[in-house]
Amino acid sequence: MELTDLIEPLTRGDAFEWRTALVALLLSFGLGQAIAGIYLVTFRGLSYARTTVQGMAMGSVITCMLMLAIGTSIAAGIGVAGGLSVVRFRTTMRDPRDIIFVFAALGVGMACGLTAYGTAIAGTAVFGAGALLLHATGYGSKRQPDGLLRFTAPTGQAVEDAISKILREHCRSFSLVTLREAAQGTMMEHAYQLTVRAPELRSPLVSRLQAIQGVQDVSLLLQEPTLDL
Repeated sequence: MELTDLIEPLTRGDAFEWRTALVALLLSFGLGQAIAGIYLVTFRGLSYARTTVQGMAMGSVITCMLMLAIGTSIAAGIGVAGGLSVVRFRTTMRDPRDIIFVFAALGVGMACGLTAYGTAIAGTAVFGAGALLLHATGYGSKRQPDGLLRFTAPTGQAVEDAISKILREHCRSFSLVTLREAAQGTMMEHAYQLTVRAPELRSPLVSRLQAIQGVQDVSLLLQEPTLDL
């Protein structure tokens, strides 16, 4: 068998078919990268995964390839669907926003595979602009307390007044969450949710509380409002 016989099946399609497939795959990869880039810019939180971003860029190419392979063949579509149903994807995404971005990348791949290039480009532009707008405006965010303040203090009105005075001076708002007895009733464990007036007042707040006679185990657990955990 000659070499020409081996490569002959690869050249059966006309130039237009090859050009269409190449343009669709490259466009889907570029638009998938655009969606992944917007995800990087607008990401908020601590559970960042590099593989998720790469999956967005490559998932669009795979989806485009499948759509090109299926074409208008119903049998091919059923075969691909059956093959994908056998594969079990065990990756868990806790953030619904991550799922939306992955789905957007897959949608871009589908549109490119169907040679609906205008739809793919316009959809990516609108999706990206919407994601950037929501990120810039902080849409859906809710003001949360800066942190949780815990300490143990002796019982007595004088100590309570000193604690309230310090909290009013350093905090924009504060509310008592829990109050329970300790050391057989001679001490009280306090827990406050609070919003500090300025970040530089956090250390003075802790220091002044510790300076009160009898106050022990002062701790300020911070939760930055800009992070969605």
